[in-house]
Amino acid sequence: MSQPQNTAARRLVETLVANGIDKVFCVPGESYLAVLDALADVRDRIEVVTCRHEAGAANMAEAYGKLTGRPGVCMVTRGPGATHASIGVHTAHQDSTPMILFVGQIALTDRGRGAFQEVDYREVFGGLAKWATELESPERTVEVVERAFATALQGRMGPVVVALPEDLLHADGGPAPKRPVVPARATLDPAVLADVGERLKKAERPLIVVGGSGWTTEASHALADWAERHMIPISGSFRRKDIISNDRPNYAGDLGLGCNPRLTARAKAADLVIAIGARLGENPTQGYTLFDRDHTAGVLVHLHPGPEELGRVWPTLISGVADNSLAALALTRLEPGRDWRAEAEQAHADFLAFSTPVPVTGAVNMSECMAHLMDAVPADAVVTNGAGNFAAWLHRFYRHRACRTQLAPTSGAMGYGWPAAIAAKAVDREREAICVAGDGDFLMTGQEMATAVQHGLNPVVIVVDNGTYGTIRMHQEGHYPGAERVIATDLKNPDFVMWAQAFGAFGVRCETTEDFPAALQTARDAAKARQVPALVHLITSAEDIAPGRTISGLRSQ
Repeated sequence: MSQPQNTAARRLVETLVANGIDKVFCVPGESYLAVLDALADVRDRIEVVTCRHEAGAANMAEAYGKLTGRPGVCMVTRGPGATHASIGVHTAHQDSTPMILFVGQIALTDRGRGAFQEVDYREVFGGLAKWATELESPERTVEVVERAFATALQGRMGPVVVALPEDLLHADGGPAPKRPVVPARATLDPAVLADVGERLKKAERPLIVVGGSGWTTEASHALADWAERHMIPISGSFRRKDIISNDRPNYAGDLGLGCNPRLTARAKAADLVIAIGARLGENPTQGYTLFDRDHTAGVLVHLHPGPEELGRVWPTLISGVADNSLAALALTRLEPGRDWRAEAEQAHADFLAFSTPVPVTGAVNMSECMAHLMDAVPADAVVTNGAGNFAAWLHRFYRHRACRTQLAPTSGAMGYGWPAAIAAKAVDREREAICVAGDGDFLMTGQEMATAVQHGLNPVVIVVDNGTYGTIRMHQEGHYPGAERVIATDLKNPDFVMWAQAFGAFGVRCETTEDFPAALQTARDAAKARQVPALVHLITSAEDIAPGRTISGLRSQ
C-alpha cells in the first residue's frame, strides 16, 4: 500500500533530507512503519543502517554526530526499544553531541490507558535529553522536527527525543520544509576577548584546556598554530585528545582518568587557565580536586557555548558565551607580545615521557601494543573505545595526530566503541576505523558484528581479553583485597576468533607483544581485501590491571 505524498511520515523524512541527513540508524518497529515506508522512497539519499540492538543503533547515531557535526538520527520502536536506546541519549547528553532519537509511539487515542508498551517519553527522557517531546498535531510535523534540529545544534549541543504516535503518521503532515535549519552561533564578546588578552600578557604560567563538541578543523588548526607560535601549553579535556594534534611541541597531554601527575601539578600551579568548550566536570578535574573555588575565581577564563555551564561549579575570573570554534578563532587575534617557551617545552617533554611504554608482568605489554597501533595506522584513522581499564592503555600511549580521530564516551559507557567504529566506516568507507575494546565492554554490543557484515562495513576491533571486568576488579582489589573476596568480576569468554568467523568476519588470536604487529596487520589486510570486519583476540593478564598497577600490588597496599 502506497501512502499519500503529504503524510506526517513523509514530511518527517523530507525534513531529514532537507537537513543533509544521509544515514539513519535503526531497529525497525511496527509503530513507525509509515516512516520506514517513506524512507524507502529516498534510498538514494538516506542509507538506513539496520542494527541488532537499540543500544547499538543509538551509539552509532551518537558517533555520527561527533564525526559530522550534524545530528545523528536514530529510530526505534516504543517501550523497550526506546529504553534500550536511552544509553545513547545519555552519552550524547554527557558528551554534548547533536542527536535526534525518533521513537514510535502508541496511537494518540490510546494514550493514558496503559496500552501495550506505553511510555511517557517526556517523563522518561526529560532528564537525559535537551528536549523530549511528542508529536500531537500532525500538521506541525516539520515545525517539530526543525525545532529538534535547532535544539540539538544550538548552544551546548545535545540529544532530542521525539515520540511519534503511529496514528498521526498517516495524517496530513502540513506544509513541507522550505530550507535546512541553520543553527545560531554566538561569537565571543569583544570586551571579553580584550580582557582575556590583557590577562594573558601578565600571565607567567598559562594553560589552555580544550574540550566539548562542534569543533571545526579550521578552528582546531588555527588555535593550535596560534598557541604554538606563542608556545602556550595546551591540553585536552577528558577524551578530547584529538582536538589538538599531540605532536605539537606545546601539547601537554589530557586531563582525564589516570592523568599525568605532572600535568595535574601544572594545572594546579597555572596563574591563568583558559578553558574552551570543556565543562570542567568530575573526570578532568580529578574528582573536583584539581582546583578550588578561591583559586579559579582568580585564574579561570571559561568560554563555553552553554551559559548554564558557566559558574556551575567553579567561580570564574572571566566568563564568555561563545561557540567553541568561534571562541578559538577569536583568541587567535590576540597578540600577547611574548611566549612561554620554557613552560611549553617542559610540558611537552612531560607528556612524551608519560606516553612512553612502561614495563608489565605479563606476555602482552598493552603500552607497547598501543604505541605500535599509533605507528601502524594512518594519522586520520578513527580510533574508538568504550569503557574499562583497557582504555587507560589506549588513552595514555596512543597519540592523536588529526581532528575527529577519537570516538570515546565521556559518559563512561561500556559497549560504545564497537558501534562507534561501525558508524565511522558508514560515514567514510575509505577511512580506517579501529576499535579497542575490553572483553566485558565488547560483548555489550558485540552483536553489531552482524550489522557491519550486512552493510559491508569493515572496521577492525582489538578485543583485549583479561577475563575480568577490569575497572571494577581494580577497585574491588583496592577496597576489599584478597583472592577470596573476588566476586562478580570474573568472566568466562568465548573463543572470539571463532565467534567473529561465525558472523562471516575475520579473526586472529594474539598472545604476546611480539606477535601483535603481525596480528594487527593481518586483520587490517583481511578487512581491506575481503571488505568484512576483522577482530584481533588479544589475550592479556589481569595481573597488569592498569598502567603502573598490578593486582598483587593492590592486595599488598
